[in-house]
Amino acid sequence: MQFRVEALDQHYGSAQVLRHVDLTIAPGECMAVLGRNGAGKTTLLKCVMGVLAPTSGRVLLDELDATSWSPNRRSHAGLAYVPQGREIFSELTVGENIEAAARAHGTYGTAAMEEAIGLFPVLKEMWKRSGGALSGGQQQQLAIARALVTLPKLLILDEPTEGIQPNIVAAIGQVLTSLKGRISILLVEQYLDFAIGVADAFIILSRGTVIEAGRAEAMSREHLTRHIAV
Repeated sequence: MQFRVEALDQHYGSAQVLRHVDLTIAPGECMAVLGRNGAGKTTLLKCVMGVLAPTSGRVLLDELDATSWSPNRRSHAGLAYVPQGREIFSELTVGENIEAAARAHGTYGTAAMEEAIGLFPVLKEMWKRSGGALSGGQQQQLAIARALVTLPKLLILDEPTEGIQPNIVAAIGQVLTSLKGRISILLVEQYLDFAIGVADAFIILSRGTVIEAGRAEAMSREHLTRHIAV
Protein backbone atom coordinates (compact mmCIF):
# COMPACT_ATOMS: atom_id res chain seq x y z
CA MET A 1 0.00 0.00 0.00
CA GLN A 2 1.17 3.48 -0.81
CA PHE A 3 -0.08 5.87 1.84
CA ARG A 4 -0.23 9.64 1.54
CA VAL A 5 -1.37 12.59 3.61
CA GLU A 6 -1.87 15.84 1.75
CA ALA A 7 -2.09 19.33 3.28
CA LEU A 8 -3.58 18.02 6.53
CA ASP A 9 -4.84 20.63 9.00
CA GLN A 10 -6.34 19.93 12.41
CA HIS A 11 -7.78 22.30 15.00
CA TYR A 12 -8.79 21.85 18.62
CA GLY A 13 -11.20 24.72 18.99
CA SER A 14 -9.35 27.84 17.90
CA ALA A 15 -5.92 26.22 18.30
CA GLN A 16 -4.36 24.82 15.12
CA VAL A 17 -2.52 21.60 15.95
CA LEU A 18 -1.51 20.42 12.45
CA ARG A 19 -0.56 22.78 9.63
CA HIS A 20 -0.54 21.56 6.02
CA VAL A 21 1.15 18.25 6.85
CA ASP A 22 2.29 16.20 3.85
CA LEU A 23 3.83 12.73 3.99
CA THR A 24 4.18 9.71 1.74
CA ILE A 25 5.02 6.18 2.86
CA ALA A 26 6.10 3.77 0.17
CA PRO A 27 5.07 0.09 0.33
CA GLY A 28 7.20 -1.78 2.85
CA GLU A 29 8.78 1.37 4.28
CA CYS A 30 9.02 2.47 7.91
CA MET A 31 8.59 6.19 8.53
CA ALA A 32 9.25 7.68 11.98
CA VAL A 33 7.63 10.93 13.10
CA LEU A 34 9.82 12.88 15.52
CA GLY A 35 9.23 16.06 17.48
CA ARG A 36 9.03 17.51 20.94
CA ASN A 37 6.01 17.01 23.20
CA GLY A 38 3.06 18.95 21.87
CA ALA A 39 4.33 18.95 18.28
CA GLY A 40 1.18 17.24 16.99
CA LYS A 41 2.53 13.71 16.52
CA THR A 42 -0.32 11.83 18.21
CA THR A 43 -2.89 14.08 16.56
CA LEU A 44 -1.40 13.17 13.19
CA LEU A 45 -1.74 9.45 13.87
CA LYS A 46 -5.34 9.89 15.04
CA CYS A 47 -6.16 11.71 11.80
CA VAL A 48 -4.49 8.96 9.80
CA MET A 49 -6.60 6.31 11.53
CA GLY A 50 -9.81 8.34 11.43
CA VAL A 51 -10.13 8.74 15.19
CA LEU A 52 -10.06 12.49 14.51
CA ALA A 53 -11.45 14.12 11.38
CA PRO A 54 -9.02 16.65 9.92
CA THR A 55 -10.17 20.22 9.46
CA SER A 56 -8.91 20.05 5.89
CA GLY A 57 -6.60 18.00 3.70
CA ARG A 58 -6.74 14.42 2.43
CA VAL A 59 -5.79 10.91 3.52
CA LEU A 60 -5.08 8.63 0.54
CA LEU A 61 -4.77 4.84 0.51
CA ASP A 62 -3.44 3.66 -2.85
CA GLU A 63 -4.90 6.85 -4.37
CA LEU A 64 -8.33 6.21 -2.83
CA ASP A 65 -9.53 9.22 -0.85
CA ALA A 66 -10.15 7.80 2.64
CA THR A 67 -10.50 11.15 4.42
CA SER A 68 -14.16 10.59 5.30
CA TRP A 69 -13.81 6.89 6.14
CA SER A 70 -14.52 5.64 9.66
CA PRO A 71 -11.78 3.95 11.70
CA ASN A 72 -13.54 0.62 11.14
CA ARG A 73 -13.54 1.05 7.37
CA ARG A 74 -9.88 2.06 7.43
CA SER A 75 -9.10 -0.99 9.54
CA HIS A 76 -10.73 -3.30 7.01
CA ALA A 77 -8.88 -1.48 4.21
CA GLY A 78 -5.55 -2.39 5.81
CA LEU A 79 -4.72 0.12 8.56
CA ALA A 80 -3.94 -1.09 12.09
CA TYR A 81 -3.40 1.29 15.00
CA VAL A 82 -1.57 0.66 18.27
CA PRO A 83 -2.25 3.80 20.31
CA GLN A 84 -0.22 5.26 23.12
CA GLY A 85 -1.30 3.40 26.24
CA ARG A 86 -1.97 0.22 24.21
CA GLU A 87 -5.73 0.05 25.02
CA ILE A 88 -5.97 -3.71 25.23
CA PHE A 89 -9.05 -5.27 26.83
CA SER A 90 -7.67 -5.73 30.33
CA GLU A 91 -10.54 -7.94 31.51
CA LEU A 92 -10.10 -10.38 28.61
CA THR A 93 -7.36 -12.98 28.40
CA VAL A 94 -4.44 -12.65 26.01
CA GLY A 95 -6.06 -15.24 23.77
CA GLU A 96 -9.42 -13.51 23.80
CA ASN A 97 -7.84 -10.18 22.86
CA ILE A 98 -6.15 -11.71 19.83
CA GLU A 99 -9.05 -13.94 18.83
CA ALA A 100 -11.51 -11.02 18.88
CA ALA A 101 -9.38 -9.08 16.40
CA ALA A 102 -8.83 -12.16 14.24
CA ARG A 103 -12.52 -13.03 14.08
CA ALA A 104 -13.42 -9.44 13.15
CA HIS A 105 -11.02 -9.59 10.19
CA GLY A 106 -11.56 -13.18 9.09
CA THR A 107 -8.13 -14.46 10.10
CA TYR A 108 -9.14 -16.63 13.06
CA GLY A 109 -7.44 -20.02 12.90
CA THR A 110 -5.31 -19.07 9.90
CA ALA A 111 -1.57 -19.21 9.42
CA ALA A 112 -1.53 -15.41 9.57
CA MET A 113 -2.90 -15.52 13.10
CA GLU A 114 -0.34 -18.10 14.16
CA GLU A 115 2.48 -16.09 12.60
CA ALA A 116 1.47 -12.92 14.45
CA ILE A 117 1.37 -14.77 17.76
CA GLY A 118 4.68 -16.45 17.01
CA LEU A 119 6.45 -13.11 16.71
CA PHE A 120 6.06 -12.71 20.48
CA PRO A 121 6.53 -16.15 22.11
CA VAL A 122 5.64 -14.84 25.57
CA LEU A 123 2.03 -14.46 24.45
CA LYS A 124 1.61 -18.22 24.10
CA GLU A 125 2.91 -18.63 27.64
CA MET A 126 0.41 -16.02 28.88
CA TRP A 127 -2.47 -17.15 26.65
CA LYS A 128 -5.02 -17.62 29.45
CA ARG A 129 -3.83 -14.74 31.61
CA SER A 130 -5.93 -11.57 31.69
CA GLY A 131 -4.52 -8.64 29.78
CA GLY A 132 -4.60 -6.50 32.89
CA ALA A 133 -2.24 -8.90 34.68
CA LEU A 134 0.55 -8.44 32.12
CA SER A 135 3.52 -6.14 32.50
CA GLY A 136 3.61 -2.99 30.39
CA GLY A 137 6.02 -4.60 27.95
CA GLN A 138 3.89 -7.73 27.63
CA GLN A 139 0.81 -5.58 27.03
CA GLN A 140 2.63 -3.76 24.25
CA GLN A 141 3.57 -7.06 22.62
CA LEU A 142 -0.07 -8.11 22.88
CA ALA A 143 -1.27 -4.85 21.35
CA ILE A 144 1.11 -5.21 18.39
CA ALA A 145 0.22 -8.88 17.85
CA ARG A 146 -3.48 -8.01 18.02
CA ALA A 147 -2.91 -5.42 15.29
CA LEU A 148 -0.91 -7.82 13.15
CA VAL A 149 -3.56 -10.56 13.12
CA THR A 150 -5.70 -8.17 11.07
CA LEU A 151 -3.14 -8.47 8.22
CA PRO A 152 -2.48 -4.74 7.97
CA LYS A 153 -0.88 -3.05 5.01
CA LEU A 154 0.04 -0.08 7.23
CA LEU A 155 0.88 -0.53 10.92
CA ILE A 156 0.58 2.67 12.96
CA LEU A 157 2.41 2.80 16.31
CA ASP A 158 2.33 5.60 18.88
CA GLU A 159 5.28 5.51 21.30
CA PRO A 160 5.66 1.70 21.34
CA THR A 161 8.70 1.77 23.67
CA GLU A 162 7.26 4.11 26.30
CA GLY A 163 7.83 2.74 29.81
CA ILE A 164 9.06 -0.64 28.59
CA GLN A 165 12.09 -2.61 29.77
CA PRO A 166 15.09 -2.70 27.39
CA ASN A 167 14.89 -6.40 26.48
CA ILE A 168 11.31 -6.01 25.26
CA VAL A 169 12.20 -2.81 23.41
CA ALA A 170 14.84 -4.84 21.57
CA ALA A 171 12.33 -7.61 20.80
CA ILE A 172 9.83 -5.11 19.39
CA GLY A 173 12.57 -3.56 17.27
CA GLN A 174 13.47 -6.96 15.84
CA VAL A 175 9.84 -7.64 14.97
CA LEU A 176 9.38 -4.30 13.22
CA THR A 177 12.60 -4.81 11.26
CA SER A 178 11.39 -8.25 10.16
CA LEU A 179 8.11 -6.74 8.94
CA LYS A 180 9.71 -4.09 6.75
CA GLY A 181 9.39 -4.89 3.08
CA ARG A 182 6.13 -6.74 3.77
CA ILE A 183 4.03 -3.98 5.31
CA SER A 184 4.43 -0.25 5.76
CA ILE A 185 4.94 1.23 9.23
CA LEU A 186 4.19 4.72 10.57
CA LEU A 187 5.87 5.22 13.92
CA VAL A 188 5.87 7.99 16.52
CA GLU A 189 8.81 7.51 18.87
CA GLN A 190 10.75 9.57 21.41
CA TYR A 191 13.49 6.98 21.97
CA LEU A 192 15.84 8.06 19.22
CA ASP A 193 18.04 4.95 19.18
CA PHE A 194 14.97 2.81 18.55
CA ALA A 195 13.69 5.08 15.79
CA ILE A 196 17.07 5.17 14.06
CA GLY A 197 17.26 1.38 14.26
CA VAL A 198 14.00 0.74 12.41
CA ALA A 199 13.15 3.80 10.29
CA ASP A 200 13.86 4.22 6.59
CA ALA A 201 12.70 7.83 6.61
CA PHE A 202 11.87 10.59 9.07
CA ILE A 203 9.61 13.58 9.27
CA ILE A 204 10.11 16.13 12.02
CA LEU A 205 7.15 18.05 13.40
CA SER A 206 7.34 21.36 15.25
CA ARG A 207 4.14 23.07 16.38
CA GLY A 208 2.17 21.01 13.91
CA THR A 209 4.35 21.81 10.90
CA VAL A 210 6.70 19.48 9.05
CA ILE A 211 10.00 21.33 9.34
CA GLU A 212 12.13 18.59 7.82
CA ALA A 213 11.75 15.29 6.01
CA GLY A 214 14.26 12.91 4.53
CA ARG A 215 15.81 9.49 4.26
CA ALA A 216 17.35 7.99 7.38
CA GLU A 217 20.81 7.73 5.86
CA ALA A 218 20.83 11.47 5.17
CA MET A 219 20.11 12.49 8.78
CA SER A 220 22.72 12.19 11.51
CA ARG A 221 21.92 11.32 15.11
CA GLU A 222 23.16 14.76 16.21
CA HIS A 223 20.89 16.48 13.72
CA LEU A 224 17.83 14.50 14.82
CA THR A 225 18.62 15.02 18.50
CA ARG A 226 18.49 18.79 18.09
CA HIS A 227 14.89 18.55 16.98
CA ILE A 228 13.61 16.37 19.83
CA ALA A 229 15.67 17.55 22.81
CA VAL A 230 13.59 19.33 25.42
